Amino acid sequence: MEKSFDIELVNQNEYLVRWASEGQTGESLVHTNPEFLAEAGLGGFDEQLVVEETTSYLAEHQPVIDFPQTVDLEEIAAAYTDYAEQLKARLEAR
Repeated sequence: MEKSFDIELVNQNEYLVRWASEGQTGESLVHTNPEFLAEAGLGGFDEQLVVEETTSYLAEHQPVIDFPQTVDLEEIAAAYTDYAEQLKARLEAR
């Protein structure tokens, strides 16, 4: 299943993620929250890298065609209890 993502900063703490998968395309607006990132132990990482890894993480857990139009990192953390830990490991491995 081939997936590709294009991530662009559109506003402070907001990133437009355009995706393509299996002949379909779409986009989601990802909101980052510096306070949440700090609480989750992710505050020292570049936000765009956080969004890139979050997009990949989310794609491993659900089809990209099911990505919501608006994504908040806190909601992902609430839905997936290992999100912050997994994301930190991914970012540290980069």
